[in-house]
Amino acid sequence: MSYADLRELRSALTTASDIAFSLDAAPSGPETELLADALRRALAAAGSLTAEHGSTGCPEHPRGAVDPLYGDPDDPLPPGYGRCLLCNDRRRRASAQRRGWR
Repeated sequence: MSYADLRELRSALTTASDIAFSLDAAPSGPETELLADALRRALAAAGSLTAEHGSTGCPEHPRGAVDPLYGDPDDPLPPGYGRCLLCNDRRRRASAQRRGWR
């Protein structure tokens, strides 16, 4: 178990709790989807506490941080990118260098 995994679990549970306690009546469709997404994140984080490849699913960085853009429908990651923030950062830097940026 890493601190990043525990922090992700706490964050997801806090988000789910905030959404649930802000409901005054039956939740709307978008509210239900936000709550379900937060609970899925919490379940995935809880499962990764003992998983071999941690929350990133990365064999190189099993206890690394999860990329915050992973699973974001508004700003999706490019094809081939995974959950591992360290690997995705390396890919972003290599792509920027190929384009001549620094």
